[in-house]
Amino acid sequence: MRLKFTFPITFRHYGRVDCIGWMSPDDLYSIGEDHIIYKYNGAQNELSKIGELEQDLYALDMHWLPRCTTSLGSSGIVHMVNSGSGGKQAIGSDLFLLATNDGKFFFVNKIGRMEKAVEAHQGAIICVRWSSDGSQIATGYFPFKIYFISQIRVLGGEDGQVRIWGRSGILRSNLVQSGLVTSIFSLCWSPDNNSILYCVGKHLVIKPLLSNSKQNTWKAHEQVVLKCDWNAINNLIISGSEDCRYKIWDALGRLLYTSQAYEYPITSLAWAPDGQNFAVGSYNTIRLCDSVGWCHSVERFNDGSIFSVSWSSDSTQLACGCGTGRIGIGHIIERGMSWRHFEFILTDSKMITVNNYETELSDRIELRDRLVKMSVGFGFLIVLTTNQGLIYNCKQLGHPVLFDLRDIFMNLIVQTEKYFLLSDGMNVSVYLYEGRFVSTLKLISPRPNSIHINTISVSHDTIAIRDSTNMKSVMFFDINGKPMGDGKLTSHKHDITYLTLDQTSSTHERKLAFIDKFQDLFVMCIHTSGQHRQSNYQKLRKLCTNVSSFRWNEKNGMLACIADGKLTIWLYPNVVFIDPSLLNKTVYRIESNDFGKNPSIVNFLGCQITIRKSTGALIQCAIPIYYELCLDLLAANRGDEALQLCQYISDDSIYSLIAVRSLYNRDLDSAENAFAQLSNTEMILFLQHLRLVTSKDECEAELVLLTGGDVQQAAEYYFRGNKPLHAIMLYINEHNWDRAIDLTQRYPQYLDVVVGFRQRYLNEYGNRRKETISKYLQAMKTVDIDWNRINAKLRKDLDEDNVLRIIN
Repeated sequence: MRLKFTFPITFRHYGRVDCIGWMSPDDLYSIGEDHIIYKYNGAQNELSKIGELEQDLYALDMHWLPRCTTSLGSSGIVHMVNSGSGGKQAIGSDLFLLATNDGKFFFVNKIGRMEKAVEAHQGAIICVRWSSDGSQIATGYFPFKIYFISQIRVLGGEDGQVRIWGRSGILRSNLVQSGLVTSIFSLCWSPDNNSILYCVGKHLVIKPLLSNSKQNTWKAHEQVVLKCDWNAINNLIISGSEDCRYKIWDALGRLLYTSQAYEYPITSLAWAPDGQNFAVGSYNTIRLCDSVGWCHSVERFNDGSIFSVSWSSDSTQLACGCGTGRIGIGHIIERGMSWRHFEFILTDSKMITVNNYETELSDRIELRDRLVKMSVGFGFLIVLTTNQGLIYNCKQLGHPVLFDLRDIFMNLIVQTEKYFLLSDGMNVSVYLYEGRFVSTLKLISPRPNSIHINTISVSHDTIAIRDSTNMKSVMFFDINGKPMGDGKLTSHKHDITYLTLDQTSSTHERKLAFIDKFQDLFVMCIHTSGQHRQSNYQKLRKLCTNVSSFRWNEKNGMLACIADGKLTIWLYPNVVFIDPSLLNKTVYRIESNDFGKNPSIVNFLGCQITIRKSTGALIQCAIPIYYELCLDLLAANRGDEALQLCQYISDDSIYSLIAVRSLYNRDLDSAENAFAQLSNTEMILFLQHLRLVTSKDECEAELVLLTGGDVQQAAEYYFRGNKPLHAIMLYINEHNWDRAIDLTQRYPQYLDVVVGFRQRYLNEYGNRRKETISKYLQAMKTVDIDWNRINAKLRKDLDEDNVLRIIN
């Protein structure tokens, strides 16, 4: 991957370029020391002068209003922009902020007219930034005078300050009032817009907007920090300094990557909006770097220092302003991705080269418009251009399926076996591979850029999205866009940073895996089949700690993660819901010193795992192929053949895999044989007990509970099998007292059973607490608790083993 730069001949300033920014992926604005405001349209190669500043007014920074569903009018009032169909449409903004040397910042529209001027400071404003939702403005400055000597800016100053402004230019707070003799050269907003990151001297500071919150300050470099940026997608911070290094930090200030010391100071840097890359500018040099720090490419040209860089909203173009006044526009090319034996390389902005390593043939895909995004998986290549979407079947690339993007600029593609979804950060649309539109998700008050690759996942029946208003919550939708139940996981205590659904074809085994902010890996079973689609029942288990990366297998239920420098593969994570003691027996581990620091899993196809090191190198790892063969046989409900495979392999892990997977398949014979090989007497006795159960519904209810299923689903099987006391005792064991007392309205003969166990619970487990539920208070007045009569009912309706366990 590298940047291919072009320098339009007519597009240049006299003097260095300090301000540059994209209004849209085609329209670029710039302001230089010659006071002129230029607009350049890359699609039509047109340059126009739209304004000129006063001769004693110098522009120091500019920032476009972030793309969202709102835009500011000339008076600072928010206006909604509607699409032709009457719904909200994500748009590009038509207003930018301009910071100047006289202490003012201006609201400037796209035709160059100054809509409003705000007298902000006594000295020059060095940096100005919109919050990501466009509701607030942050300015950084220090009192000084500017002198120009041979086009060199000499600064002399006192104390730096940061102020927060409303979207209409009304002062909200003086966030930072430092008494240090230093300057604030750069600042940016946190992803949640609740904090400001700024550089002061050799330090980086994260200052919360709330006055009672503690700020985080740390020494970042050995010399003055000149630039910093914070990405909303990956929540990582980059900084550049006069010590000629750039560094990557997490949101807590922990160092993740340090570059080597280059020849010249870092004068500019910026994250790409999608968080996959960032650019670093210095004297005559600009570097394209991966999000983990290593450098993709270095471009050199004789135009002095790179004082400003700006990414287009689609993360495919980078503009840079140079000390000589020239402006370079770089397109990302040679970006490659692979699937199976196919490799797709973007050799030009409108051309993709396809290499088939199975047939050793190459092909070309020529596009009519500039490519914005592409994704490959499950045998299909999805290509998004500036005007349309194309779907290529990897087996026949010559005849793509065209589909309409519905007037929304999409920059995210997530694929699954049957569907794929597109998003612009706020809206989500689902399509079939035939190009047919399926559904649109109706999200309540989504935040800009809240939907990205880390916060959304899709399988062939379920969509999971992290709630933009509560990072501890996940919303679930079916593939038609309808919420499932109340749609939220609210039991997790910490913010979720990355989530993904498994791609298994079995609906009743759907699982969600996610990492929280403390890098703990959790897996949750989601029940989405049949009449339980509206149920909000989930089971949550922790699998591992200190996880840096994880990925589901594309075809089966295997889950791989990297933790503490080790590669761990759970062959069947559902084991954690059935018998945690078997979990370690269904785990395959690979320990290697070659992984290095901060490795990540690129893909997990079949039995092959691709890992990328922090240096950018790729490592191929493999697990024994018989695990994949066994899972394929079990998925086809051929447990007897899987057991025959075990005769050639002396490994308890494959027996554990067959035992648990056969329970989900309701293949009790294979499960019993596998547990016998593991000498698991308890499970063997339970399976033999199930054979004696005459009611099919009761047997199914027991298996649902054994395999970690939904309690409500198991209760309905009991009701269907005319076993109401079983269902009531199930809710009592789950301490679901409200549901248990509600069932006595249908089965009043068991009211004394429910009230009796409630009283026992309060006496033994509640430290003799008083009853507070009104239904139980009323029931106690009408029922007498006689344990002899209760035990008689239990003996009559339950089997002897359950009775002895409950009574004891």
